[in-house]
Amino acid sequence: MSRLATRTEQVLPFYAVELFKQASLLNAQGRDVISLGIGEPDFTAPAQVVETLQRAAQAGLSGYSSPAGLPTLRDAIARYYGEHFGAQVDPARVIVTSGASGALLLAAMTLINPGDEVLLPDPSYPANQNFITAAGGIPRLVPSSAAQRFQLNAEHIRTHWGPDTRGVLIASPSNPTGTTITRADLAELIAEVRQRNGFIIMDEIYLGLYYGDAPQSALVLDDDLIVINSFSKYFHMTGWRLGWMITPETMVPAVEKLAASLAICAPTLAQHAAITCFEPEVMQVFETRRLSFKQRRDYLLPELEKLKLHVPVEPDGAFYIYADISHHSKDSTVFSHRLLHEAGVAAVPGQDFGSAHAAHTLRFSYATGLDRLQEAVQRMARFLERQ
Repeated sequence: MSRLATRTEQVLPFYAVELFKQASLLNAQGRDVISLGIGEPDFTAPAQVVETLQRAAQAGLSGYSSPAGLPTLRDAIARYYGEHFGAQVDPARVIVTSGASGALLLAAMTLINPGDEVLLPDPSYPANQNFITAAGGIPRLVPSSAAQRFQLNAEHIRTHWGPDTRGVLIASPSNPTGTTITRADLAELIAEVRQRNGFIIMDEIYLGLYYGDAPQSALVLDDDLIVINSFSKYFHMTGWRLGWMITPETMVPAVEKLAASLAICAPTLAQHAAITCFEPEVMQVFETRRLSFKQRRDYLLPELEKLKLHVPVEPDGAFYIYADISHHSKDSTVFSHRLLHEAGVAAVPGQDFGSAHAAHTLRFSYATGLDRLQEAVQRMARFLERQ
């Protein structure tokens, strides 16, 4: 066999997936493992959405859509941004994709040339680096502290922007930290990037799962961003593989051209079903579930502190808690392994999200029921008592 492409060696492993495999193997062997590792909601699509899918399938609506997606769905997404996130969006700027991953791939392929450098915070979602690498770019992680909410800020741009830097990829709320970028900090960061004629890819996948006052899209501050979002997290449709991107008007033809070749279109039946997500009674289901996630966060935060698993920045979105385990261990990989095999609790070691805080952090996902979170806390307490 001929040699593999160099990029296969550059692509980073995803330790959360490896942890999920280990937990699944233990479950198959009869062990009861509580997963606080994988970022997948325990809720699934509401019944109304499933019924719409069934009707669409029975009606034979499974053929290709246009590369940009069904017009009705694009209209619904644009209205959603206006009604819920304060951003007026022309539906022509909405591109429906095969999950947020499809959107990130299209954004990277549209904006990044070989050798271009893109800045990301350390810590950040590991797959984001791989999309940059796939386009021939160079991801550069910038260490971000708890005082900076583990986010990029304007000072990072001023300090780390180099001759090959072309843009930034940021997320608010973030995976793994659940933290948002404050409005003032985001405005200042955008201004610094704009001064350098750079691009901004904004991951708003968890924007619907925000626990403060009414959330606002970054598009409110700057209409010339590339925004990524998904039906996986807030809408609880992970396996449906449906997402979207909102691009500047000038980018739409290029993105559509790439989408036509790389994906043809997003899954059409899923698109038909997703239109139902925006009906008022279905949106109320999602709001009730959002409050359930908030309840879980509010339970788990003080319990982790009692266990001396310190949370340096309170998460205000998503369903993750980024905890400092320094009191118990200086090696998060070993600690995660022991927690899984000795306590039956899966949590992702910090190495998945960058090197800056890798040794002393774990990411806990509370995308599981409150009763299971309570059991997980009891198991961890017993485990730590034996140390």
